Amino acid sequence: MQAFRAASLPPANRPRGRVVSFAVRRGSIVQLVAIGVACGAGAAAVALLIPWLPHSASRQAGRIDFVFWFVTGICIAIFALVASVIIYSIFKFRAQPGEDEDGPPIHGNTKLEVVWTAVPAVLVTAISIVSAIVLAKNDHLPHASAASDPLSPLVVNVTAQQFEWSFKYPAFGNLASARLELPIGAPVKLQITSVDVTHSFWVPEFGQKQDAVPGSVNTLAITPDRMGSYPVICTELCGLGHALMRSRADVMAKDKFLSWAKSQQKKLGGGSGSSPGLAVFKAQACSSCHTFVPAGATAKIGPDLDKLPAEAQRAGKPLEQFIHDSIVNPNAYVEPGYPKNVMPSIFAQLPKDQLDALVKYLAAGGKQ
Repeated sequence: MQAFRAASLPPANRPRGRVVSFAVRRGSIVQLVAIGVACGAGAAAVALLIPWLPHSASRQAGRIDFVFWFVTGICIAIFALVASVIIYSIFKFRAQPGEDEDGPPIHGNTKLEVVWTAVPAVLVTAISIVSAIVLAKNDHLPHASAASDPLSPLVVNVTAQQFEWSFKYPAFGNLASARLELPIGAPVKLQITSVDVTHSFWVPEFGQKQDAVPGSVNTLAITPDRMGSYPVICTELCGLGHALMRSRADVMAKDKFLSWAKSQQKKLGGGSGSSPGLAVFKAQACSSCHTFVPAGATAKIGPDLDKLPAEAQRAGKPLEQFIHDSIVNPNAYVEPGYPKNVMPSIFAQLPKDQLDALVKYLAAGGKQ
């Protein structure tokens, strides 16, 4: 075979005035392959040695990781092909000393154009098919079973508000928690919404993200498969306290989860030795915005709850009435130095017994 024969001749001996047909000889193919393998190996090493992704903690995240590596493998192959041709051409066809003439004109190659159109089309189609299959699997949840099995699937209502997350479990008496507690291996249906502005729910280890939009409920299917505690993050800029809008997702054994749910229900019900007010304070994540020393809360976004007696006196109201009104209608009285419309009014929807317990707990200075 002739291999770029004209290009390898001295300038004086090269044919002029006609298009030279190039064919790749065996040695050139070996060189191209060697360069491509080296480039591909380097790119693969970078892709595999750097921890780009968090450790997967759900079945859905494992599938998303597969799509990532599937696309990455295609990109590495394309990079190796393009880089090998560029590097080979730089050294093989560089101008020789004393050569000042133009190369022969080439007016296209129909076969090559068909190839570089068809191959990308096939690759994009393959990526689309794989992605569609993974998305369909990730969205699938088993049909709700009998009420005797609240974990198939476990429904959790996720509510976002400036600047905290709250989680409620309808199967457990609408139990509320400031942390997302999940049993390992159980399919979970998250029903996500917001009460003020748009937020976005994300647990990196779960591999998926979903917007929390006011007036709309978006669902997210998760099946945790690794126990541990993972961060819950808001990824939508939502206001002054956006960076502080964090919680935790705890994945535990099923029996431990059921024990946790029963103990929380007992606390909220005022079981022996429990403080119902403190339980509500923690469940509603009051500590994410307020300081209250008896509960170990030190946040500075909202007013200091240790100063409630002084603020009630300033407002000219009985302490318990002042606390109640401030919870159900946060803009009725705002402590000087703090803006309005930061605390949401959803706490007016708390069951009366929980609201009363919280009011009495705060009025007693946490000594209840």
